[in-house]
Amino acid sequence: MGPLRRASARTLHLEPCITRLRPILEQLDADILCLQKVNTQRRKGEWARGFDALQVLIQNTSYESFHLATSGDGDPTERHNLAILSRYPVIACRDILNDYIDPPHWRRRHAHPPDKSAPAIHFDRPILAVSLDLPENRPLHLFCVHLRAPLTAPVPGQKLTAKSWKSVPGWAEGYFAAAMKRTGQALELREAVDAVFDKEEDAFVAAVGDFNAVEVEPALRIILAELDDTGNCELASRELLPVESFGLKRTSFHGQPSRPSSHARPHPREPRTVLATKGRPDSHNRNLADEIEDAGTPAALGSFHAPLVATFDELETP
Repeated sequence: MGPLRRASARTLHLEPCITRLRPILEQLDADILCLQKVNTQRRKGEWARGFDALQVLIQNTSYESFHLATSGDGDPTERHNLAILSRYPVIACRDILNDYIDPPHWRRRHAHPPDKSAPAIHFDRPILAVSLDLPENRPLHLFCVHLRAPLTAPVPGQKLTAKSWKSVPGWAEGYFAAAMKRTGQALELREAVDAVFDKEEDAFVAAVGDFNAVEVEPALRIILAELDDTGNCELASRELLPVESFGLKRTSFHGQPSRPSSHARPHPREPRTVLATKGRPDSHNRNLADEIEDAGTPAALGSFHAPLVATFDELETP
């Protein structure tokens, strides 16, 4: 982490948002905090953007002394970056973006003017991959993820307004392109996970973030690689398990919480297992704002996404 930036004109307008978010983060009391949709700010006289607002957010909290890893390889975008705050040292950090798969190509038949060739369908953002130095020299390979939302991708000439389409085929083609982005990101994550297992059979692996999908959808089925899908018991050790399968506590549920998926080497008599969980995972959504009902109100200054907390015995601070 670089030098801490104090509140300035670039971040003062975010104070209402920070005031709402800081107590939530403090309540989580996490050893490892994975964040999505992290915006950056441009500093006066500098072209580069920095995570000033995030650093102001964690001032005077336990996270202020944590190790920080961010997406962007030192050149983050304005919006929707990824960040990890960790009590444990960061051994390695990198972005994954078309490292394992090439962008798919699709010729939009309903575009106006029509595509003469099939343009690349680029992913919206990378996957942030870090390795953390856990106690007893056992690394945790952690992937912070934000998959494409199920919102239609642009199709030239097919929009009447920002929210209305000229034709059903045009809308469907845009929705298909968005699904291709999400599924492509999922495939790249799965490839990255398997690359870890190729080098370290008993690796601790966790994929955490906003997957914008439920288990029956192709994106999550690709990431989890469940035995029912692969049909090969010899591959069971590479399966990822959603923490919801251990009994997610949800109260007054609103929205889709971020979802960790974790893995530990299976016991021979237990073909599918997970890093030993302590208690049930908990979705903190009791006072979560609703993005429709609370739009334009002070409640919307916080977050529409419920934080999901999972406690693992293996990761407890000694």
